[in-house]
This record gives sequence, structure tokens and C-alpha cells, in this order.
Amino acid sequence: MKLHIIALSHKIEPWAQQAVEQFQKRFPADWKLTIKELKPEDRSGGKPVELVLAKEAERIRAAIPAGARVLALDERGERLSSKALAEQLLKWHDASESLYLVIGSADGLDPQFKAQCQGMWRLSDLTLPHALARVLAVEALYRAWSIVVGHPYHRE
Repeated sequence: MKLHIIALSHKIEPWAQQAVEQFQKRFPADWKLTIKELKPEDRSGGKPVELVLAKEAERIRAAIPAGARVLALDERGERLSSKALAEQLLKWHDASESLYLVIGSADGLDPQFKAQCQGMWRLSDLTLPHALARVLAVEALYRAWSIVVGHPYHRE
């Protein structure tokens, strides 16, 4: 199974990049995690948020192959425990599916794009800065993988 994160952001802070890279290194080759950064739309000139999000959605769609399983990170998404995420990952792995997890820009994600996703996942009820959301998402995926394979990282 290949795990992909698509993130609309400017370069993240070094502490967050270092944390993400540490977790990325821990995944085995058959569960490889990649991150693709897309530049957020320019918000200057008083562009309406709807237009900004629609243009970002176009770039996101172009970065995801047709037929891929896509989850949007969203504050209104489904709450998943680590075990529930692990169960989902195992189902997708057994179906030989790749997962694309999308982290939106400062204004979130286009509503039409979210409606086209196969699901929405919530990391927290809190609003999180982009860098922290990325670190938490990568750690949660690693923890879920560790549960799937029986690695001792996750403890009950």
C-alpha cells in the first residue's frame, strides 16, 4: 500500500519537517509514505475564498490519479481511533488501494472537492496550524501501520 499526503502549504517549519521525515523513514517500502506540497493560491487582491478554494481544488485533482481513494482532512470529518484507522488501512491494503490524504490551505478545502472524496477524517476538534496537522497525520498513519503489523510502537 502506498500512502500519499497532498498538502497545500508553503514550506513548513524545520521542526515539523524533521518530525515528518523521522516518521517517513520508519515506514517499510511496501507502506511507503510520500508527501507532495502544492502551492496555495495567491489570496492577494481580495479574491473571494470560493474562487481561491476552487483553483486549489483543480491543482489537487491534477495531482491525484483517477480512481484513487481520497480522504480530506477536515474539522467536520469522521473521528477515528488509532485502532479504527488501522482497521481501515488494512482493508485498503488488502484491496491494493493507495490512499491520498489531502490537507487544505489556510481556508480549508473546496466543498465540491470534499464531496467527491471517499471520506473525511478529523485529527482533532481543535483548529490546528498546518505544520502540526501534517505531523499529527503522519504520526497517526505510522501508529495505525504499527497496529496492523503488530509493531510495539502502539501500546494499549
